[in-house]
Amino acid sequence: MEKSRYIAIEGPIGVGKSSLAELLAKEMNGRTLIEEVDANPFLPKFYADMKKFALQTQLFFLLSRYQQQKEMTQQELFNSTVISDYLFAKDRIFAYLNLDENELSLYEQVYRLLDIRVPKPDLVIYLQASTNVLLDRIGIRNLDYEKSVKEDYLAKLIDAYNRYFFYYNDTPLLVVNTSEIDFVNNPEDLANLVKEIKNMKGGSQHYIPLSTRNA
Repeated sequence: MEKSRYIAIEGPIGVGKSSLAELLAKEMNGRTLIEEVDANPFLPKFYADMKKFALQTQLFFLLSRYQQQKEMTQQELFNSTVISDYLFAKDRIFAYLNLDENELSLYEQVYRLLDIRVPKPDLVIYLQASTNVLLDRIGIRNLDYEKSVKEDYLAKLIDAYNRYFFYYNDTPLLVVNTSEIDFVNNPEDLANLVKEIKNMKGGSQHYIPLSTRNA
């Protein structure tokens, strides 16, 4: 496909979005747009009491993501390749998973006002991994606020992501199973993934690495 100027990487907690964004930016001589997750003051409280702090956490993420997208557009970063470790629309995945009916109604009003103002990626890369793999990766990076992430919540999040991207058709989409690969520490895994990205023909495609097929 024509060279992508704006690539967004998505997937559940711990799947490797930020790591891949940094690596792809180096491979493609581009720039990264990394979500400032640690800047959300409600996130540690959310993982401790999801029901009580869901709305505050969600609105903070929504507005901060919008501000990042707006600044990116104003700075005309599209003169070079931009690799983002999130898709703006992903915010609704978490909203529908975590908010009650009244909170969701308020959230949707704000979301609809902002969504029409942000640019759409040329390509979205959706990274998948099993619950056990994600728990292992979360444990390795050892962030304090993630230590309370429960396996059942992670399983629900994976399911929500899969349902969302099953119907996704806004942009070209590459779905990558990462359970059996390590693109951070294995240069061959990264090289194969980069080749797959560059060979994208549009539409939706699935990339299942050889090691996963043989598992």
